Amino acid sequence: MTDALLHEDEPVEADVVVHDGRIVAVGPGAGKNHPASRTLAAAGASLLPGLIDAHFHAYATSLDAWQLENTPLSFVALAGARRLSRALRRGFTTVRDVAGGDAGLDQAIATGLIESPRYLWTGPAMSQTGGHGDPRAADTDICFHSGPMNQVVDGVDNLRVAARDRFRRGAHALKIMTSGGVVSPTDPIRVPQYSAEEIRAVTEEARRRGSYVAAHAYSPEAIQHSIAGGVRSIEHGNLLDTDTAAAMAAAGAFLVPTLAAYDAMARRWREVALSPVQRAKNAEVLDSGVRAVRRAQEAGVRVGFGTDLMADLEDDQLRGLKLQAEAIGWQAALRSATRVNAELINRPDLGRVAVGATADLLLLDGRLTDDETLLWDEKRSRTVIQGGVPK
Repeated sequence: MTDALLHEDEPVEADVVVHDGRIVAVGPGAGKNHPASRTLAAAGASLLPGLIDAHFHAYATSLDAWQLENTPLSFVALAGARRLSRALRRGFTTVRDVAGGDAGLDQAIATGLIESPRYLWTGPAMSQTGGHGDPRAADTDICFHSGPMNQVVDGVDNLRVAARDRFRRGAHALKIMTSGGVVSPTDPIRVPQYSAEEIRAVTEEARRRGSYVAAHAYSPEAIQHSIAGGVRSIEHGNLLDTDTAAAMAAAGAFLVPTLAAYDAMARRWREVALSPVQRAKNAEVLDSGVRAVRRAQEAGVRVGFGTDLMADLEDDQLRGLKLQAEAIGWQAALRSATRVNAELINRPDLGRVAVGATADLLLLDGRLTDDETLLWDEKRSRTVIQGGVPK
């Protein structure tokens, strides 16, 4: 690429040279010293690192919890493939699937059967009985063990087995539910879930494998319960208060806000048949999400970016960047979706336009310094480059 406006800490005019999927030179005139077989003219454009969505769900075909977990896996996999390819076209060159994914989908991506972002998955999230991942209504007497996105697992020993099995299958990290949630039918949002011993059992297994645990948690008590047990990544965190933000910063925990999900459910609830219970729960956390992001940022918490969009709401993925930009500014939102998320997923080769980095890039048709809406406006032209290859 030649004459792109690069957005790192400060925008600069520069050439970027890619070889074998990696960036080998960056700087004014760098292209003259590195002959290329192919050149993308980028004058007047903005070149960014490929975006990273750290809270993505390939298998999220419905907001009906029971239907979601009992849809045939063949359909779920095909729907997931389409969701992944659409995310890539939006500029998300990496996604972290925190509640879903498996070795089969991973293999399909690795062998080129489908076009997809780099795909990091946890397998089904682990939930206690009656927790956020338990899809059973209070008036149903049905057994449920596991589905595409969630597994009900109780007790230290059972959680250790579940954690070990996920790593055996190739999981990037682990996901546990440590508070109630919007979609689940029977659990209050604020109440912490899992015992301290159960959380520690999962984080210990992850740590031994050089990995980490992400926890679904909304309330201060649930967040503190999680980080005290060694959780690295707090997902959502909408009810975060100042003291808990300080505790997260001290523990080195990340916050992955998912502002897009609540906004989409509030605006489009008829479209996805959100139940009255789900709508009431969503209202409980909707307005507090922006405050939580700002509190975390002020406390020095590393704030990532995620979307958590389910069913047909997936097309609001870029709107999530707009919402986060409204909370903390577009430069900070861009860092969250690139450099911070790369640090979270332990991939220092991603999220940067720098020599030695993997050439996952996003070329926007215009200058972000003049028009920040380029970042989330899907109607404007964008070129996605993954591993040095335009998609």
